[in-house]
Amino acid sequence: MNNLTGRFISFEGTEGVGKTTAINNLCQKLEDAGIEYVHTREPGGSDFAEKLRDILLSPATQINEDTELLLIFAARSDHLANVILPALKAGKWVICDRFVDSSFAYQGFGRSSDNENHAIAMQAKVKQLTADFVEKMPDLTLWLDLPVKEGIERAGKRSAADRFEQEAVDFFERVHQGYQYLAKNEPERFKRISASGTAEQVAKRIWQAVNENV
Repeated sequence: MNNLTGRFISFEGTEGVGKTTAINNLCQKLEDAGIEYVHTREPGGSDFAEKLRDILLSPATQINEDTELLLIFAARSDHLANVILPALKAGKWVICDRFVDSSFAYQGFGRSSDNENHAIAMQAKVKQLTADFVEKMPDLTLWLDLPVKEGIERAGKRSAADRFEQEAVDFFERVHQGYQYLAKNEPERFKRISASGTAEQVAKRIWQAVNENV
């Protein structure tokens, strides 16, 4: 993949950490700097992947954890092929709201139900699917970190909860553990950004991290 000339930045975090605002602020800074970029998201981002997003996020959807994981990677494969890789090859930056790390945190840790063997099995599935179907990982991943209960409280003030947002607090505590694991084990790529404080303060932290690491 050495013919890719753009830069790939993903944003991660549990619910209510302010990813949307943070991403919009970064995109504005890139625009001001004259940098071409594509703002996208997961699950979704491409026409087909958006259809799968509707299924995955609908509270009416009843699927098991393996089906959920496979649908997410099906969406990701299409998203990569039709949006992310073409943009990077064209020299554009890609700013993505969630990517592989969400699968590791939400499915690999969140769906583990505090069962160590189950967690190991789920994490192994995520790693294998990533190895098989993900040609390009982000150059930089920004983890917006906030105490889980504070984030849930923030999220509750928004629109009606989707299928993931309806999960119990302990689910999101495990997701948070997944992000902690990634921050510890992939420190070169995966950077923790405190999501506390004002939007302007968070934006400043993000811009500093981008300038230092991309």
